[in-house]
Amino acid sequence: MTTFRSVNPARPDDVVGEYPQHGAGDVDDAVARAAAAQRDWARRPVPARADVIAGAGGIIARDKDRFGDLVAREAGKILVEAGGDVQEAVDMAYFVAGQGRSAWGETVPSELGDKLCWTTRQPVGVVGMITPWNFPIAIPSWKIFPALLAGNGVVIKPSEHAPACCELFAAACVEAGVPADLIQVVHGFAEPAAALAVHPGVGAVSFTGSVPTGRKVAAAAMETGPRVVSLELGGKNAMVVRPDADLDLAVDGAVFGAFGTSGQRCTSTSRLIVHPDVAGELVDRIVKRASELRLGDPRDQGTDVGPVITGSSSERIGAMVAAAVDEGATVATGGGPVEVEGCAGAAFFAPTVLTGVRPEHRIAREEVFGPVLAVLEVAGLDEALEVVNSVEYGLSAAVYTRDISAALRAVDAIDTGIVYVNAPTIGAEIPLPFGGTKHTGNGFREAGTRGIEQFSQPKTVYVDYSGRLQKAQIDTHPLREDESA
Repeated sequence: MTTFRSVNPARPDDVVGEYPQHGAGDVDDAVARAAAAQRDWARRPVPARADVIAGAGGIIARDKDRFGDLVAREAGKILVEAGGDVQEAVDMAYFVAGQGRSAWGETVPSELGDKLCWTTRQPVGVVGMITPWNFPIAIPSWKIFPALLAGNGVVIKPSEHAPACCELFAAACVEAGVPADLIQVVHGFAEPAAALAVHPGVGAVSFTGSVPTGRKVAAAAMETGPRVVSLELGGKNAMVVRPDADLDLAVDGAVFGAFGTSGQRCTSTSRLIVHPDVAGELVDRIVKRASELRLGDPRDQGTDVGPVITGSSSERIGAMVAAAVDEGATVATGGGPVEVEGCAGAAFFAPTVLTGVRPEHRIAREEVFGPVLAVLEVAGLDEALEVVNSVEYGLSAAVYTRDISAALRAVDAIDTGIVYVNAPTIGAEIPLPFGGTKHTGNGFREAGTRGIEQFSQPKTVYVDYSGRLQKAQIDTHPLREDESA
């Protein structure tokens, strides 16, 4: 079988592992094995499934340093961010396990006597998952743990840039007591992902990635049969800074939001929409901080910013910056690739701040997925909020102000799935739903109590113990004699 290598993006000569390039036949086998294991798993009581998921969280917590080091090595995240990635999976395991002992439906009073009504949830069978590399432990946890709690089997196709992380996650689940065949991992590029999206044995598809790929996955999945399709796609997240904002706080938020994870988060702060009265001071301070960030091997404690994932990613980011300059933007700092001593062959891109950006510029509208912050000066609050909403994405946004009225007006007006006040556009918490509007998603949410919705189907149950035929609205609102004549 043909294989591919996963390499350390900071040191491309360091091979993390070698993996098979699976094809459609391998996906067939994986779905069959997961389906066979799912039947027994679905018969387990939900609290028993929850205990296993909690156990998986405990194993990941026990091995957090090992997981974190692998995330840093394979995905290029600095150690502190890699640790946060792993901790999300731990927290998600415990949160989902708690849902195993909470309400799964609702009961309502029947409009007829001697009759009970309630709802519950049932598994979809096998869930196909296609996940990215930038949160190689956290995102699988958002999907796999709720799917397991709902009683499903799982076939997951991780990014070709993070196969080792997914394998380690699956191994922790098996060690905790998840049946070995219940979670199947298939590797490769487009072929296994495409096969998984249209497989007749898959009852739901959950995809996190780019908008163009997500559209293809959704179209293919729906064309070949009825199945649940959940999409979590890109973002063009904006931070609005008003003239009364705490600028110290805004600088911290902009630097972390724009350059954390080398800007490779769907929630990264990509646009800074700032009032002209404070733009000069704020931008100067952000530029100073950005220029002082230390680029290097993410496994070194002193590194602030790691590499972007591949050389082609760096080239794409550089082309977008060049196009922004052609449209009239100015590079205030950064602007191109950087060579880092001791990391030969790695793709580092300097933290970049662009000024003079206008809403119609490409850099203000398209996702960069790199360490680039576009600065737009806008005076009025209503105008600023219009700029926030002017893009096709709707994942996350932030507003910095001391004016509670302005903050709440912004919360109401911004068309995104997540809004922060006086905090950057990144940093979602486990108990609340994560997802976006417009082209960012298709209505489903991950995390929180709604996370299970994409992996289960509601079932409505009626129990009539009256001993006679009851006919709902026909009995409760019969026609009057003059109406039936």
